[in-house]
Amino acid sequence: MTISTANWLIHNVNIVLEDRVVTGSVIVQDGLIKRIISQDSEEAAEDFQSFNAIDGKGGWLLPGFIDVHVHGGFSADFMDATHESFDTITKFHASHGTTGMLATTMTASKEAIEAVLQAVADYQKIEMPFAALYGVHLEGPFISEKWPGAQNPAYIKDPQLEWMKQWHSKWPELIRQLTLAPEKNGALETISWLKEQGIVTACGHTDAVYDEVIAAADAGLSQAVHTYNAMRGLHHREPGTLGAVLTDERIYAEIIADGIHVHPAAIRLLLAAKSTDHVILITDAMAAAGMPNGQYSLGGLAVNMKDGVATLSEGNALAGSCLTMIGAVRFILKHTNLTISEVSRLASSNAAKQLGINDRTGSIETGKQADLVLTDVQMNVQQTWVQGRSVYEA
Repeated sequence: MTISTANWLIHNVNIVLEDRVVTGSVIVQDGLIKRIISQDSEEAAEDFQSFNAIDGKGGWLLPGFIDVHVHGGFSADFMDATHESFDTITKFHASHGTTGMLATTMTASKEAIEAVLQAVADYQKIEMPFAALYGVHLEGPFISEKWPGAQNPAYIKDPQLEWMKQWHSKWPELIRQLTLAPEKNGALETISWLKEQGIVTACGHTDAVYDEVIAAADAGLSQAVHTYNAMRGLHHREPGTLGAVLTDERIYAEIIADGIHVHPAAIRLLLAAKSTDHVILITDAMAAAGMPNGQYSLGGLAVNMKDGVATLSEGNALAGSCLTMIGAVRFILKHTNLTISEVSRLASSNAAKQLGINDRTGSIETGKQADLVLTDVQMNVQQTWVQGRSVYEA
């Protein structure tokens, strides 16, 4: 009997669907989910004896995680703009359940950003060996000088629509998300144009008042970057950026669920204000993720990492995170009352919907790509698949 590695099934596993958990089997053929079989159904997997069988050992099978805001990991940074660094980053995060991500840039020179755009475009032309790069998230340089966070203030600029048009023309469909400060000159025109191109615009590193964010949402802004962090906070007479994010249902809210960037109570407040269909888990991970204590770099700025906390060497501002997506999932499960299906939406399907790829990934459904992560009962990653191909095994 010939067993094809492209055709396999996993059984004895708790399958996390968007609205419930089913115990049973998932059958994968040619990189796609062919069938989901409940152990209580009259269907059986006997018809697939030629398929390689994997015992899920009573663990969890989740949709692969999608990280729309990640700078690096395991000593590499997307700003390195090299094939080797991209392999390192995507391999590291695949080992923590991520199957797709956006290569996230920093506020840097136009030339440095263009180098990343070209490198990602080239990387997408090969068979990506680990987690897939869906495109690029430009975090800056069109942000507020008042809220630079760990961004280099020397490169902050007002929105440059001509840059965006040049980049979109040279690298069509490569830029998937842009973070900007909506109060900046030229922001609304830029947001409107981005909306027409199908590019997600997010507010972040911003001092925008409530009305400015609402005007931006009217123009097409639909996301907030690392909610609570590097944005004007909530005041009862001027709700600020945060107030607009919490109350406008058009805006999806990213959150770094590591207990360092945001208190668990503030995460519960966000989840109470927004539906579980409008919150997106991100890592904002940088090069120190997965590495020992020491000195690292983020966007050319020196970073000190100690005990999982990364801060700028000068100024002590938080400099990204050392979080992984499975770590964020475990944190939400521990500190909220969300079900595992709801947490899965935060980690996978919500980002897929924002990126317009939920027709093929982001949830476990017949006909979708087999972008999957298997964990044990304690939510430790055991295996990760991208389009049915194993890219990590514990």
